[in-house]
Amino acid sequence: MLENIHTPADLRGLSIEQLKTLAAEIRATIVKQVAAKGGHLASSLGAVELTIALHKVYQTPKDKIVWDTGHQAYPHKLVTGRYKDFHTLKQFGGLSGFLKRDESEYDTFGAGHASTSLSAALGMAAARTHQNLDFDVVAVIGDGAMTGGMVYEALNNAGETEEKVTFILNDNKMSIAKNLGGISKYLNRIISNPTYNKLKDEVWGFTGKLPRGKDLQKLASKVDEGLKKILLPGGFFEDLGIRYFGPVDGHNLEELIEILEAVKKRPGPNLIHVVTTKGYGWDKSEADAIKWHASNPFDLESGKPKAAPAKTPGYTQVFGDALLEIAKQDARVIAITGAMPEGCGVNIMAKEIPNRVYDVGIAEQYAVTFAAGMACEGMKPVVAIYSTFLQRAIDQVIHDVAIQELNVIFAIDRAGLVGLDGPTHHGAMDLSYLGMIPGMVIMAPSDEKELRNMLFTAIKYDDGPVAMRYPRGSAQAPDEKAPFEKLPIGMPRILQEGEDLLILAIGNMVGYAKKAAELLVKDGVRPTVVDARFAKPLDRGAYADLLSRHRHVLTIEDNVPMGGYGQAVALLITELGKNDIILRHLSLPDEFVTHGDIPVLHKILGMDAEGIQKKALEMLGQTQLNPKTR
Repeated sequence: MLENIHTPADLRGLSIEQLKTLAAEIRATIVKQVAAKGGHLASSLGAVELTIALHKVYQTPKDKIVWDTGHQAYPHKLVTGRYKDFHTLKQFGGLSGFLKRDESEYDTFGAGHASTSLSAALGMAAARTHQNLDFDVVAVIGDGAMTGGMVYEALNNAGETEEKVTFILNDNKMSIAKNLGGISKYLNRIISNPTYNKLKDEVWGFTGKLPRGKDLQKLASKVDEGLKKILLPGGFFEDLGIRYFGPVDGHNLEELIEILEAVKKRPGPNLIHVVTTKGYGWDKSEADAIKWHASNPFDLESGKPKAAPAKTPGYTQVFGDALLEIAKQDARVIAITGAMPEGCGVNIMAKEIPNRVYDVGIAEQYAVTFAAGMACEGMKPVVAIYSTFLQRAIDQVIHDVAIQELNVIFAIDRAGLVGLDGPTHHGAMDLSYLGMIPGMVIMAPSDEKELRNMLFTAIKYDDGPVAMRYPRGSAQAPDEKAPFEKLPIGMPRILQEGEDLLILAIGNMVGYAKKAAELLVKDGVRPTVVDARFAKPLDRGAYADLLSRHRHVLTIEDNVPMGGYGQAVALLITELGKNDIILRHLSLPDEFVTHGDIPVLHKILGMDAEGIQKKALEMLGQTQLNPKTR
């Protein structure tokens, strides 16, 4: 059936039983695709019926559906003409794993991060009003995005503007991890209130059987508003001027279609509280929605990974182990994360010292200022957040941390390219947005031993904020848990002495630089290879010595060119008056890089060992590569 759904119009004529069959096919297709290629899984499985109901009731693409946390939108892709290409999901040159406006007219707003849909939907509704147009706007929010502060800015404004818009709260009690906080508890109280739900169902069912039942049901709906005020905790949404409907079973197609049709006719802002199960319809993801939030390729029957375990541990694991080790030695160390305890590795510390780990939900701004408050009182807060998520809190990093010279440590996972998640998740700008902040120390480890020492150094540092950024994936070196060593701030590390060329690489690029040096030696070039360690500050004495011995200098970083490590080196060269130096930079391009396997992207961008070799030879005026290294 799914292969015959070319547009949402094709499903609008189907019966409920046919739609249920379609739902089962969609789930099977998603599980099969993620098993083969990897991707997000549990969130989309939980949103299948909701997706079908939305596209059946609303006349998309004329009507606008705005998705939050786009990883729940695989079913949306499948029913909007992308079934034929679904096998390319998250592959280089294929479909994006998130919502992307230039991929489909049904993707009304790009969504890779959380908590954006309500604001965008209100903007669309306001634009509709200004242009005297006629279409509906629906925002689907879920997967923990209700913990984000931007949501409440939108809710606050929704009741004020009174635009006709429908908010769908896809409540699965989960983010990537289990939802925490007061809002989650509030929603759970609504769901679990047996008095209200039982009374509502009985009154609705009874009135429907009476003569003029529809009229009585309309009256009952007005009584329903009063009942909620009495029986439900708070009436939070109603008090903001947003009509609340629910809770609704998010896996009951009949009930979903009925409520959507009814609310579609209502004016003003409305919110439908839809209760779903993350991972619904596949036994493994239902049993462990956290594990199956996203997955690498796996065996469909057993659920076991297809790939052999990495020979070296992941950077996230190394960070988590080191954090726990240091925290056991220093009672001041506190870990803070935003709905990513497993993704950022702080779950390792949480298992042994749970009272010193805070998961604040998808609330990066709060996380940073919360950490600042702790630092004011002598604690050592470590804020563990992905690179692209931390950029959402840049004002707090500047205003609440850096200006006050507070020793908050930022452990920045997923720095550089992240691969299949693409431009919304590539950590391509952290060196730039952190480098501009006065007093910020920025480190980037080249292997796990360096990561351990950098974390230790950051916690021992008392003169302001410190950021340590590291990539997704496995570390470069064997697992060596040597005693911690405090590193001298700003000091680079010489890995290989040469004379023809100075290669200054930072973080994940050091491994490529070392391999490129081996290739260059075969070309007759003797490069000096340096692990920068620090993007800021740069030790003037150490760099002055290196620059005095080399005329050709090549910097390498997995960050955009503007404001990155290369520009810092260029500024230092100017300040030192080294006007005879020939300087070149190798970095991520000044554009948003597409999704794809990280090694493939690095090769295409000329950032792998061969790309570095080619760039170096061009610098030195040698255009012909050694045949052995072509």
